[in-house]
Amino acid sequence: MGDGRVSHLPRGPRGVWRAFLWSLKGLGAAWRCESSFRLEVYVSAVLVPLGLWLGADGVERALLVGSLLLVMAAELLNSSIEALIERYGAERHELAGRAKDMGSAAVFVLMLNVALVWALLLGPRYLW
Repeated sequence: MGDGRVSHLPRGPRGVWRAFLWSLKGLGAAWRCESSFRLEVYVSAVLVPLGLWLGADGVERALLVGSLLLVMAAELLNSSIEALIERYGAERHELAGRAKDMGSAAVFVLMLNVALVWALLLGPRYLW
């Protein structure tokens, strides 16, 4: 949602607050309607504290936690694409299917990124 103003000037405190509330509304919608997002939140609820504990310094902690946040951000974008496609009808269309598959692939690639980051940072210390 836009704030109704066409301007290149900063929004100001009220506009920033409205944007924050819209973001919370989007997170709430994702929580209510998207089981994949809920699952990623549950997994992150376990892995974020673990990453903060296992990371040796601030950079490692940022990489471990940040990789998880990227998955959730991609899931939100994927869910928004799917919702928009469903808005225009449930009939099958090649382009709609392609868009949904690509959004899902983006989430998958970022999940691979999580596995890679965690393995490269923690594997040498705890597994090898």
